[in-house]
Amino acid sequence: MAVNSNPFDGESEKIDPSASHRVALRSPRPVRSQRSAVTPVAPATRTAKPAPKESVWRKFRSTAIMAIVVPGLFGTVALPAYAFSPTATDDAAASSTLQTLKESGAQSLSVDEGVTAATVVRDGYSATTAAELANARAVAEAAEAETRRAEFATQQTSFTGPTASDHLASPAHPSNLSLDQVFNVALQYQGVPYVYGGATPAGFDCSGFVKYVYAQFGIDMPHSSTAQGNMGTRIPVADAVPGDLVVSAGHIGFYAGDNKILHASRPGTPLRIGPIYADNWWIVRIGI
Repeated sequence: MAVNSNPFDGESEKIDPSASHRVALRSPRPVRSQRSAVTPVAPATRTAKPAPKESVWRKFRSTAIMAIVVPGLFGTVALPAYAFSPTATDDAAASSTLQTLKESGAQSLSVDEGVTAATVVRDGYSATTAAELANARAVAEAAEAETRRAEFATQQTSFTGPTASDHLASPAHPSNLSLDQVFNVALQYQGVPYVYGGATPAGFDCSGFVKYVYAQFGIDMPHSSTAQGNMGTRIPVADAVPGDLVVSAGHIGFYAGDNKILHASRPGTPLRIGPIYADNWWIVRIGI
């Protein structure tokens, strides 16, 4: 029996060979002239397939592992420091092991007979008390003063010219007290060495220099910078002229103009003109 396939409807029918080989074909379906509207059908909701048993077991196993491992990690990190510190038992065991190694591997050292041990000497030190320091300073100052007195005596006795007392007894300028002339007389002694207590051209200190110059004008002045500064009249610095006295605490000299002073300043420096280095100074004029 042969099968005839219909390309139009997909159906088949049997062919009867006794029917004069006629094949009865069904009439084809009428072709519609217009397509009927197709109503969209909502897709059917898919029903979730149940998870295989093996997948459920894997999820359970992963959750169980995380529940056990993670707390353990946090617990390890949070252990206190003493949990890692060696115990007394460990120290004792280590000491015992070290001692055993020392005894089993002991070494020997031989020294020649000619070698001798060096003598150990401990360093010593000494301290000076405040009283000892003060005494040493007093001794040094006394020695320095004695040296100055000896120098002064030598220089003064070596000078053969008139002293301040000689000038007072016979002043070179008894009636002519001119500040210009006073300053010119004072300028003659530039280069004289500084001598503590000196009052002659062999050596001057500050007040001995002023005393010696004014003695030549018949004015007797004490050998003291403070006492000399209290003599005469104090005037404004702006009115000062060469020949006036520049006075400061513990020092005195002749004003040289332009804020400078002619004076015997200090040991080792000869008598000369220099800037006024005192922070506080004033002007005193003698004879008015």
